[in-house]
Amino acid sequence: MQDYKQEINARGSIDLEQRKNWYSPVADIYYNARPQYPKQLIERSVVLAQLDSDASILEVGCGPGNATVAFAQFGFSMTCIEPNQDFYHLAQRNCATYSNVAIHNTSFEEWELEAKQFNAVLSANAFHWIPSEIRYAKAATALHENEFLILLWNLRPELKYEVYQAIFEVYQAYAPSLVRYEGAETQAEILRGFEEDILDSGYFKELVTEQIACEVTYSIDDYLKLLSTMSRLEPKAKELLFAGLRENLRNFGDSVNLSFLSAVHVARKDG
Repeated sequence: MQDYKQEINARGSIDLEQRKNWYSPVADIYYNARPQYPKQLIERSVVLAQLDSDASILEVGCGPGNATVAFAQFGFSMTCIEPNQDFYHLAQRNCATYSNVAIHNTSFEEWELEAKQFNAVLSANAFHWIPSEIRYAKAATALHENEFLILLWNLRPELKYEVYQAIFEVYQAYAPSLVRYEGAETQAEILRGFEEDILDSGYFKELVTEQIACEVTYSIDDYLKLLSTMSRLEPKAKELLFAGLRENLRNFGDSVNLSFLSAVHVARKDG
């Protein structure tokens, strides 16, 4: 797990200009390719964070709006920060029917906030992109006293292990850096690592975690679209990898079953 935590935390040290463009090549497919956050966890986070219908939420790294829409449906006032210009435009489109949602094309680091303005700070699969010395301190500053941080996670959707074994050589040949299989036990450890990160920050307390084991079915083509949002490869390597995966996966049928852990962390501002 330590290697994975180092990899995750390394994202926060990536140059800001790189992060602003990281997902641009796949921005148009990200919204539909990534699994949705379970409705049960969305509803539980609203309860745990004690959000009334007139609550105000700051969302850090809203992407194209994957979680934004789910929270906007409650009628909350939402201020959403998204540094990627392509995601910003997609989020505007996806949230166009929600008049209480405002989306800003800037980074959390660069965004100027007034202290104690929000009832919750929300981030869905994005908080680890913010440098560790900024993310918790600035989130706490944005919150009213005794209000809440909400972190949603969908961990890596994975094939059944026997299927992964059958395509291992394809990965080894064309994308050895992506050779990794986590499984439910490792994903649970990763989530515990995120819990430790929240509490060790010193800005939040009374952490509550809820998680769900999820399963989804994708067509092979949709699975490859999903993979394109989860890795960065040179075009030729990507072409060869996807051709090899498509050929091998067809031995198991026209679709693939994926499993992953989904979780929410809710913690109260300390002090």
